[in-house]
Amino acid sequence: MIELKDVSYVRLGTRDLDDALSFATGYLGLEVAETARNAAYLRSDDRAHTLCYFDGDPEDHTVGFEVEDEENLQLAAATLERLGHPVHAGTPEECDLRKVKAFIGFRDPTGNHIELVVRPERSGKRYFATRDAGITGFSHIGLYTTDPSRDERFWTEVCNAKVSDRIGDIPLMRVNEIHHTIALLASDRAGIQHVNHQVQTSDDVMRSYNFLHERNVPIVFGPGRHPTSGARFLYFKGPDGMVFEYSVGVDAIEDEEGHNPRQFGFEPSSFCKWGSKPAADFRR
Repeated sequence: MIELKDVSYVRLGTRDLDDALSFATGYLGLEVAETARNAAYLRSDDRAHTLCYFDGDPEDHTVGFEVEDEENLQLAAATLERLGHPVHAGTPEECDLRKVKAFIGFRDPTGNHIELVVRPERSGKRYFATRDAGITGFSHIGLYTTDPSRDERFWTEVCNAKVSDRIGDIPLMRVNEIHHTIALLASDRAGIQHVNHQVQTSDDVMRSYNFLHERNVPIVFGPGRHPTSGARFLYFKGPDGMVFEYSVGVDAIEDEEGHNPRQFGFEPSSFCKWGSKPAADFRR
């Protein structure tokens, strides 16, 4: 079994790097770590970067997950190859671009580009937000799936993810104690549906709602509260239609053996207990 420790970064292609960087700093509230080689690296916590925008196809999305060491990375590569998922071993230059010791890349059953990384760089500097969004760190991603049941089996049987709850056929899966690291959303294509950052307080969520609304940033869901994870949330659109989320108060699954996934119906109240409903363009 492939043992994932945590989500490490996302890489997003964009046709307008300057616009993407302006949004990430002026609206989202991330800190610029580095701009080099037609890419911008952005921080949200003590890691060297958690989001990288690069000059490229806006449909080119990658999610990186950390594994323990190079031995586990090689075992993961062998497992994936045996199951019919071709693996690309990162070259030294590619590892340098991702700021990791080593990595492998592959496609999940839907075709999402996934990278498993070893020793992602940390920063000795304190994260310093470009605006007071209250961000405490990068936390989870929403991934599109063309077959939720098939992909749930991949993440839980090939990898170590565990289902915390389901909304209809949407599994919310964790790789550590946090309620979910990966949410799978049904679609006819691959890609990242949303990128989540945790914030300190519910006040941060509401302040950002007003800040973004006043600047005509499309709000696509919230403010609200998820009945699954308990998180208070706000979803909004950034460059190239990517959805970003702020949330706070997400549950931790402390009783690993005693936790049983709950089944929620696929209805608005399963997504928000306050009555907020997602906009028609919530999904890209």
